[in-house]
Order: sequence, then C-alpha cells, then structure tokens
Amino acid sequence: MHVVSLDGNSLNLEAIRKVARQGVQVVISQSQAARIREARRIVEKRLQGEEVVYGITTGVGKLADTRISASEASQLQHNIVLSHATGMGAPLPTDVTRAIVLLRANTFAKGYSGVTLELTQFLVELLNRGVHPIVYELGSVGASGDLAPLAHVGLTMIGEGDVEYKGQVRQAAEVLREVKLKPIALAPKEGLSLVNGTQATLGILALIVIDAHRLAHLADIAAAMSLDALLGSPVGFDDRIHSLRPHAGQREVAKRLTRLLEGSQIRESHRECQKVQDAYSLRCIPQVHGACRDLIGYARSVIEIEINSATDNPLVFLEDDEILSGGNFHGEPLAFAGDALSMALSEFGGISERRVARLLDASSSQLPPFLTKRSGLHSGFMIAHLTSVSAVAENKILSHPASVDSLPTSGGQEDHVSMSCTSALKAWKIKENLETILSIEFLCAAQALDLLRPLKSSMRLERVHSTIRETIPVLEGDRPLYKDIHAMKKLLKEDDSLQVS
Repeated sequence: MHVVSLDGNSLNLEAIRKVARQGVQVVISQSQAARIREARRIVEKRLQGEEVVYGITTGVGKLADTRISASEASQLQHNIVLSHATGMGAPLPTDVTRAIVLLRANTFAKGYSGVTLELTQFLVELLNRGVHPIVYELGSVGASGDLAPLAHVGLTMIGEGDVEYKGQVRQAAEVLREVKLKPIALAPKEGLSLVNGTQATLGILALIVIDAHRLAHLADIAAAMSLDALLGSPVGFDDRIHSLRPHAGQREVAKRLTRLLEGSQIRESHRECQKVQDAYSLRCIPQVHGACRDLIGYARSVIEIEINSATDNPLVFLEDDEILSGGNFHGEPLAFAGDALSMALSEFGGISERRVARLLDASSSQLPPFLTKRSGLHSGFMIAHLTSVSAVAENKILSHPASVDSLPTSGGQEDHVSMSCTSALKAWKIKENLETILSIEFLCAAQALDLLRPLKSSMRLERVHSTIRETIPVLEGDRPLYKDIHAMKKLLKEDDSLQVS
C-alpha cells in the first residue's frame, strides 16, 4: 500500500495504521471529488436564498437562534475555529494527530459535509507534507463533536496555533509558508464542519484497537511462557472443555495456548506429578483472555463503522437537495467502545500481574526467590513486580466508565454528553500501562526458563526466549531494571518475531 485513496466509504484500520505510523501518502478519490463539489453547491444555494440553516446562517450551540447575515457567514466560520480552540493538557502523540486529520479528511470525502474540495485537499496536504497540528488532550465532552481538539486542527488550516514539523514545535503560519501551503479562508459552514465530528476520539481509539490485537497475542505468549515455567498443565486448554462453553475468544485462546506449548520438555518433566489443578491465573487463561478478546472485537466493530460514517452537522443530502440537522456527532457509541477497551486491556494486565507474583514466590514456583540465584544479596525481580502492581492499580482506577457520566454544556442546549474522548484517553493510558505489565511478565518468564535449564520449553516459546535474549541478557545480579523494561517494551512494539502463532 503506497497510497491511501479516500472516498469516505472504504478506509480501514490497516490503512489508518500505515498513514498514522508509516507516513504513507494520501489522495482524494477522483470519484468523490465531483460529489464534494455538488454538495458544496447546495450550501451556496441556501446562502443565496437566505434560508435559515444551523451554523451557516445562525450561531452555534445555545446561539442557534441568532441569525447571521450572508455577509458575515465567512467571518462566523473563522470565529468558530478561534473560539473553540480551548484545548489544554499534553499534546496528543503525532501518530494520533495524523489519524485524526486522516479521518476528518475521509469524512469530508464522503460528500455529506458541504465543504469545498480545497478544504478537504488541505487536510490531505498536511499529512503528505508532515505538518501536524498540536492537538491537546483535554477539552472534548464528546457531543457536538470533539470540538476543542478538532478546532486545533482548524487553527493550523487558517495559519494559527502551533504545529509539529520534522520533530520541532513551531508556529503554524511559519511552517505553512515553508511548505508552500496558503492558509485557508474558511467558506460558510467550513469552520463548523471542521469542529463538528467524532474524529479526535476515533483517531485515538482506532490506534488503540490496532495495538490491542497485538497485545492480546502477546499476552497469550507471555502467559504460555509463565505457565510452562511454573510447571503448569495445558490439560485445561483441551478443546473438549471449551466446546461446551463456545465463546469465540475463549476457544481461540485455548487452541493457541495448546499450539504454543506443544513439544515442551519442561511439560514432559512433570507430566506424572501429583498436582491436580493450577491456580486460576494459569488454568483460566482462555476464559479471561478470551473474554477480553471478545470485548476488543466489539469495540473494533463500532470503530470500523465510525471510520466511514458522516458525523458532521448539519448534513447535506445531495440526492434530495436538502440540508438536515441531526446528532451524528454524539460520541455515545465510541464512549462505550472506549470503556470496553479499557476493561479488556485492564484485565489482561490484572491476570498478568498474578502470574508474575507466582513466578517470584518460591513457595508456588519451585524457582529461586524473585528469580535470582543469590536472593538476599540480590533482589532480582522483586521491585519490578511493584512496578507491575502500580500499573495494574492505575488501570483499575482508569477502568471506571466515562460513558455513564454527563454534564450539560452550552447553556443547557447540549444537555447530555458522551465523554467519549475521556473514554478514549483513559484507554490509551491503560494500553501503555499494559505494555509495561506484559514487558515485566516476559522478562520474568524468560528468566524462569533460564533457571530451568537444561530443560527447554516448546520450539515456539524458545524462539521468543531467544529474541528476548538477543537484546536483554539474563539477570545474573542486580542492575537497574528500568532499562530492561524499556528494552522489552520496544520489542513488544517493534519486533514481529515475538508474534509466534
């Protein structure tokens, strides 16, 4: 995929990943260019007739009943972007910002927003030239769209605010001159269209769900390594058990664990032992990981629908020659999806920490205390476990749903809001914490396998172990483990050789 073509109907998660994280170029589909122009003509016709249309010849929000003259219509759009740019907090990561800009361009390409083709193309040019608006995380309540975050994208387009360009934060006007892009003079409706959509929430969630699938696979692998190192039994993964409770995720995980552990010498060494059952964090991996996967699947289905949806207001219906005001900007579906991702990713971390605790406890692991041969003189992975517990505790707090909260805004006109962007931001933090938690489990499980030598695990898990050891040496004595954890997180994100099947 060398170029992503936007038509408002066929954008997918893989294309979003490539544009957001690999800088793949973007074009507007030629088939949609005519539709964008025709929808724009309907907006201009309404202006000539001085018809009352929300956000075009009226104010916005509580000011919807205030008439705006045709001569002031363009100034209104400029003012909407200026007044709505109230974002605070940390800037969103560059890949998230790129996803947001891409998704907004895709919505406009669908041809229901009534904006000019030039405005849509400008968003594409920002992506292709690597000019990234500084968008702040705080400011959206997920109703009437992600107003503040999207307004900061709009600021860049009119030559205001700051951007990130080639790794530096600079003034937008200066960078636009450098890349030979002339700031947009917003036409009637365009300022409203820029801020009125769900794409800030959606950009965050799209990247989370991409990462969530990867982390779900990695969680299975880490769990399999831990189980083998703890002399656990794969009997509980027998498909005959799971066929009697046929949740899709549960059966998939059970089959995957069986494959991952196939051929382990460690398993054969204790096959006739007297232990009857493993602890839940080992025996119930399919039930827990599987349920998490199913929840991620639900969130993905919502996100995939939203990617190619029209979430502007009002919407221009070309075939009917009508402009209708509605509420597709309301983020409730995405708020639920974000909360679902939060719960799923949090649970992956919770059960992972329990396996780490068992690996470090000599009474349950039959391994040296804290996975070090000279415990007492050395603390081994004792304090790495505290880092895991800290991340798990934070994730539990962050998993409280945002979607059940609402505070009215805009003088009571927007009297029920979704908090969808809050939901997405929480899920992003939980995802980052899970990367830390799984990194610690991988490090502990790899150390445990080293301590069981000369016995070897399965061929698949030994490949994972070798990949880890190529970067991170066995822990012979105490050292600053934050470096190991950072290195392991880098492997989780970048090294596909960990993704054994």
